[in-house]
Amino acid sequence: MVQVAAIVVAAGQGVRAGGDLPKQFRRIAGETLLRRALSSFVEAPAVSLVQPVIRSEDAELVHTETAGLGVLPPVFGGVTRQSSVRAGLEALLARKPDIVLVHDAARPFASADLIARAIRAAEKTGAAIPGLPVTDTIKRVDGSGIVETTLDRSSLRLVQTPQAFAFPALIAAHRRAAEQGRDDFTDDAALAEWAGMKVSVFPGESGNTKFTTAEDFVRAEAVQAATLGDIRIGSGLDVHAFVPGDHVTLGGIRIPHNHALTGHSDADVALHALTDAILGALADGDIGVHFPPSDPQWRGASSDRFLVFAVDRVRARRGRIAHLDLTIVCESPRIGQHRDRMRANIAKLAGIDVGRVAVKATTSEKLGFTGRGEGIVAYATATVRLPWE
Repeated sequence: MVQVAAIVVAAGQGVRAGGDLPKQFRRIAGETLLRRALSSFVEAPAVSLVQPVIRSEDAELVHTETAGLGVLPPVFGGVTRQSSVRAGLEALLARKPDIVLVHDAARPFASADLIARAIRAAEKTGAAIPGLPVTDTIKRVDGSGIVETTLDRSSLRLVQTPQAFAFPALIAAHRRAAEQGRDDFTDDAALAEWAGMKVSVFPGESGNTKFTTAEDFVRAEAVQAATLGDIRIGSGLDVHAFVPGDHVTLGGIRIPHNHALTGHSDADVALHALTDAILGALADGDIGVHFPPSDPQWRGASSDRFLVFAVDRVRARRGRIAHLDLTIVCESPRIGQHRDRMRANIAKLAGIDVGRVAVKATTSEKLGFTGRGEGIVAYATATVRLPWE
């Protein structure tokens, strides 16, 4: 059986896209470019190995973004794209893949069909790249901006990734180029051509967009907003009683208190309510269905896992979380001084901006069980956007 590996190159700085982070860590529809790109190959049935190549400075960010994906441990790239691809190839050598796909993390929308076409093309020819016909008129101009000639666009193609190759041939070509001091190839097809390989072209996809500038993100957000038109709203409610203890956990944050909360897992009433709200928006049961209190494996477990599970259910349906709203009702402890830490932690777990997380707190004016200091209740609302089915 043919073994296929994918290298996803994410070792650039992406400065032209603007922002405080490299572009591969900017979000589209609540998910980073890197995670979307990696997920495309993880979910492809014929791809058995996915190798990220990153900057050493981004190791912590990548650890967060690859959690639960099942990709290989990332390797550090070089100062050029070519040296980064070679680092990925060398990391895969011991696993002896037959075919390798090389893909840019800046292209997060490679479809399953495109990946399958790349693999079939590589099996047939040994080196293949996706390309789109050029529809605009192309002119060559001189240094002063004067047209020299109009090119025949019928023989031109706009080249994309993933580019697919027989693994032994590509790593040999990269090693040969390194030995000869050639580190200036703009893609692997150019390097393969230099090494004497015949490179075929198969149909690419117009939706396989490469993100380069800030305007690319603006356009993509507009498209995603139009696509994710199925807006769902779910609600969650959870209650836990006080028992003797020295702290409570709310929103994943440990808060000193003269009581603890008792109940399912770590009894984080806030994260439980949020989890149920997201599952409710998906019409996908509730926290008790997926994590039964009767199952001993969840006794004392961190509720972070429950919220991440619900978030992953949204991602699996190619949706996004638009907003999370949480209200905590108790006489004590006081929530205000912990609010920002709770918002930041919830945003991190949900993979959304902190501006999409609201945490509010109130008392019940001494009324009811919360007023008597017997426990805490949390109410949550989740707004989720899904593609129309």
